[in-house]
Amino acid sequence: MGSLRRATPLVVLSCLVLAGCLPSGSHSGGDAAGKNGASAAGPSGTAGSSGKLPVGAGPQKTYTVQQQPPAGSCHYRFTKDGEPLPDPKCTPGATSPAVTQANLAQTICRKGGYTKGIRPPASITGQEKKLNAASYGYKGSPADAEYDHDISLQLGGDPNDSRNLWVQPPDPGHKPGGGINNKKDPVETKLHTAVCSGKVTLTAAQNAIATDWTTALQSLGLG
Repeated sequence: MGSLRRATPLVVLSCLVLAGCLPSGSHSGGDAAGKNGASAAGPSGTAGSSGKLPVGAGPQKTYTVQQQPPAGSCHYRFTKDGEPLPDPKCTPGATSPAVTQANLAQTICRKGGYTKGIRPPASITGQEKKLNAASYGYKGSPADAEYDHDISLQLGGDPNDSRNLWVQPPDPGHKPGGGINNKKDPVETKLHTAVCSGKVTLTAAQNAIATDWTTALQSLGLG
């Protein structure tokens, strides 16, 4: 072994000592490729170190039930006010490749609406909702929980990527049996208005709501 060490070229030693070279197959901060070539989620589970969110398949002519995380593997987070947030490892959010900053006028900002024509049917989302409720361990009434797009369709979120959907429990103080009622929807609408009016970019709005919907408006100077 000693003779091998003495034979190590000086340039290799310099690389190891000065440049911090890593063994083959290691990464020095770069994101691993996720599905469809998208960057994998970083430690927080939202955008990776490059700031990119996962990219889904986009709108489909025919949707199929998507595999959900294993039962009990996802865990809700809650703000100090008790508002629910998704598990960033299970639901980091995923964008649709069909929506870009360049085509806003033809997609999410189109007059007459955009989301109705790309939304998966209830026959698909109903099955996914049951599976995702098991993923998150949700025990409440299904009628009180929304199967929610983390990045909403009106913000260019992917319609049926499992990374962009979660069973969102009701807000604090919600009466059981009262149906779906949450404070996230108005935030999504305000962000949509800001994107379509040019106040913020599409990417900025997507990252803000994927990070924390309760602080998205404030983080962009909109609230």
